[in-house]
Amino acid sequence: MSDGDEWWDIVDAGGTPTGAVFRRGAPQWPAGGFHLIAAVCVQREDGTVLLTRRAAGKEFAFGWEFPGGSALAGESSRNAASRELREETGLDAEPSGLELIGRFTETSALLDFYVARAGPALEVTLQASEVMATEWVAPEEVVRRLAAGAMAAPWAARLNCLWPSIRHALTRTP
Repeated sequence: MSDGDEWWDIVDAGGTPTGAVFRRGAPQWPAGGFHLIAAVCVQREDGTVLLTRRAAGKEFAFGWEFPGGSALAGESSRNAASRELREETGLDAEPSGLELIGRFTETSALLDFYVARAGPALEVTLQASEVMATEWVAPEEVVRRLAAGAMAAPWAARLNCLWPSIRHALTRTP
């Protein structure tokens, strides 16, 4: 594995590493294999949640989403969620403090979705190559953007499946 390449563990349908790795962008994804993706919904004390807008040069440019990305080889989805949140927004969330809401199975990926609770005074620092903007919105605004087609395309199926569990977690007192 050379520096600069992004390597992912290939996991089975249950999320268990198979012992094989894959270089991002390489041809011929192994049939039946998956890689882990993790995303985080950060909720402030006022109930609003953080959405990020994908940068112009990214796939699904300008779409709104929750911060997240692929787990690197040897990294758990919980640690990947924490790392991706920090890289994309500058916000820190301890992996142990992330609440797993659910898993969504895609063609070649397993998305683990987490909720993190945060205080009112948060300073977001964007990773310009990944994120062009952020907004703190009411959970109902996530639903509105989803219905309007403003969420990045992969989020339609993800949120249609996971939103009831996410919404329930957001209404609980931590």
